[in-house]
Amino acid sequence: MHPFTHVDPENQPGMVDVSNKDTTRREATAESIVTLGTEIMQHMQDGDIESKKGPVFQTAIIAGTMAAKKTSDWIPFCHPLPLEKCKFKIEAINTTQVRVQCTCLTTARTGIEMEALTGASAAALTIYDMCKAVSKSITIEHTRLLSKTGGKSDFKSEY
Repeated sequence: MHPFTHVDPENQPGMVDVSNKDTTRREATAESIVTLGTEIMQHMQDGDIESKKGPVFQTAIIAGTMAAKKTSDWIPFCHPLPLEKCKFKIEAINTTQVRVQCTCLTTARTGIEMEALTGASAAALTIYDMCKAVSKSITIEHTRLLSKTGGKSDFKSEY
């Protein structure tokens, strides 16, 4: 048996057949770390950065939510899922970095990790876009799954 689920016995790519799987409650949290630098972080007030384009983190939450809902449009073999929850937490973790966390929930036969990862990624990219006029040295790092429950197996990051 091939170790990758999106490859069939003829070695062709395709969506996984989930028609025989049980519908379960599934929740996942993912994060991205955005290094903005002190020049940008000094603009942070009341938990957000106000830019000429508007509130950076609030805009990132909207963009991340929109992206999570469209994950199957971005990732070719993802099944479209009805999101029941998409929640963000964006916070400074030191004088140069912010953590973007996205938690998604669905009741479905598959998925939810990619939705959380897509949401965190899109929110991080939006922060980059809204702050790039101040610095082009912004980096997005450590995009990863933190936890996942439901379905065949649960996962909790050891970091």
